[in-house]
Amino acid sequence: MEQQEIIKLDGLKKYFTISKGLIKTKKTYAKAVDDISFTINKGEIVGLVGESGSGKTTLARVLLNLTPKTGGSMTINGKDPSRLHGKELKKLRSEVAVVFQDPASNLNPRQTVEASIMRPMIIHGVTKAEAKKKAGEVLDMVKMDRRYLNSYPHQLSGGQLQRIAIARALALNPKIMILDEPTSALDISVQAQILNLLLDLQEEMGLTYLVITHDLNVIKYISDKIAVMYLGRLVEFGPTEEIANNARHPYTKGLLDAAPVLDPKLRDRKKELLKGDPGSLIKIGEGCRFCDRCAYATDECRSTMPENRMVTSDHMVACFHPLDME
Repeated sequence: MEQQEIIKLDGLKKYFTISKGLIKTKKTYAKAVDDISFTINKGEIVGLVGESGSGKTTLARVLLNLTPKTGGSMTINGKDPSRLHGKELKKLRSEVAVVFQDPASNLNPRQTVEASIMRPMIIHGVTKAEAKKKAGEVLDMVKMDRRYLNSYPHQLSGGQLQRIAIARALALNPKIMILDEPTSALDISVQAQILNLLLDLQEEMGLTYLVITHDLNVIKYISDKIAVMYLGRLVEFGPTEEIANNARHPYTKGLLDAAPVLDPKLRDRKKELLKGDPGSLIKIGEGCRFCDRCAYATDECRSTMPENRMVTSDHMVACFHPLDME
């Protein structure tokens, strides 16, 4: 059966202009998102990983049309958000929900849980009576008692607040959810509960997820595919199992080796930990952005940007010398 493309990025770019000097004649650019291309199909869970400053959240903001793109193209359900206005943009935004890292900072401390859940529905034209009814229904979906509808954020735990944030995201019956570090502020046991809840909701509602995180263990548990970013570039993309067991880019291998190993039987294997800092998005050379930290870098890597290369039918890597390919 042919897969339906829900999100498609083709050469997407977001550059931030930096002016220098008193008269600001010299301009440089921070290339936060630079030539990103990948596709997310209906019902897929794609994990977007990378170190802090790699451009993950900027990519999400561009996708949500909160930050204008500099170049390239993007479509959600076949429509480019940057070209939509008025009712069309409002409709598309109702189809895309967002769950942020810190739910406490995204809930109004002066509003009850019920009011917070109802607000996006009322903004999109739902009557108060319908919004009130739906608020109770989505709280049931995230497995919370309806008595919490009258609670305030300061009365709830971190896990409860994240469930409320997910309930609010579900209120408009979205088709896509973008989750930015959805479990990083939670205890380990609560993380597992939230991840299982997200998997249950995805299966029940046929949702498509883009999960942004730095936690490789979370991504390996929840996602179907992994996209790896480094300093604004996409360096590897493919099925989760394939990348987890056979990473071809040295940076991906370094991220995997840096993650805690949960299986005691695998803790003795050799690790190649990343050295140095990610560097700056402003002072970028012509070559591969990872070359200064890469043990396999050659003169070609330092002078030329590697193009995307398919090592299997669905596994892409941007590297001149992919691991295990020599």
